[in-house]
Amino acid sequence: MSHLKSPATRVPRTGAFWLLLLLALVVVLGLCSLNVGASRMNLLNVLAGYADDRVSKVLFASRLPRTLALILAGAALAVAGAMLQMMARNRLVDTSTTGPMAAAALGMLVLAILLPNGVPLWLRFLVVSAFAAGGILLFLGVLQRMPLRSALIVPLVGLVMAGVIHAGGGLLAHHFDLAQSLRAWNSGDFSAILRGRYELLWIAAGLTLAAMVLADRFTVIGMGRDFATNIGVNYALLMAVGVILVAMIVGSVVVTAGVIPFIGLVAPNLIRLVTGDNLRRAIPLAALLGAALLLAADLLGRLLIHPYEVPSSNLLSIAGCVVFIGVLLQGRAKWS
Repeated sequence: MSHLKSPATRVPRTGAFWLLLLLALVVVLGLCSLNVGASRMNLLNVLAGYADDRVSKVLFASRLPRTLALILAGAALAVAGAMLQMMARNRLVDTSTTGPMAAAALGMLVLAILLPNGVPLWLRFLVVSAFAAGGILLFLGVLQRMPLRSALIVPLVGLVMAGVIHAGGGLLAHHFDLAQSLRAWNSGDFSAILRGRYELLWIAAGLTLAAMVLADRFTVIGMGRDFATNIGVNYALLMAVGVILVAMIVGSVVVTAGVIPFIGLVAPNLIRLVTGDNLRRAIPLAALLGAALLLAADLLGRLLIHPYEVPSSNLLSIAGCVVFIGVLLQGRAKWS
């Protein structure tokens, strides 16, 4: 009698193992994040009830909101990257390399120019999300008009588009003396996150859950318009929903912390080594890995030159560029 397990049995058990492992990693990194910072605070004393008012304020007004913001933003950006890769049918694209985040930063700049006295948070979120959606639509529109969809050409087109948007924003910022503000928005940083300044990311969490519900349908559109239409999926409607979900995730993150690069490129591609192209299995793992990556980058940034900080976006850019260049140099069909 054979004791070998079928592949169908092994895959879910492997997925459950990685889910528990990544969940434990997020918890450990989250606890470390609560215990690291410029102010001295021992989390064990807080949990034991020996903390004074100052320590409690540091924990609940600064450390806990920052940690929650890192988890929510990292998970949401990883899922947004996975969705955008399905929509573009290319594993090498990301929200930071194809225009959405550059367009979102441009939206922040336009608001600062037109309404210099400030705008309500909800209006800023909607405007920035609309600019991000414009960046996605521009990128997808260019792809539809390309006669050759090479696995390497697609991300290069995205990089060119993001560079053009970034350069245009730089010229506009220089003209209106807002170059320093634009640099701040393009350098994602969680050091200023306090209670009352991160709650917008709960919208991103809800959108992440919506993406999990629609994961099977996004797996279908990743196989192309003809295949999706033949099995009865409304391709145009689902693409529109995907654009809205990704744009609102990008908008909430950029408004809260600025541009955070490469999470949506690194996390989904690493998770696909375990789950393959099944987005329903990949999204929960990608979300946890994205949260862990952002937590780790933020922790490292706080420890490198303690008590000062290196923005987490700088460290993610270095790691992401290494992964991106390595994938480009590989040039294998599995990345297309």
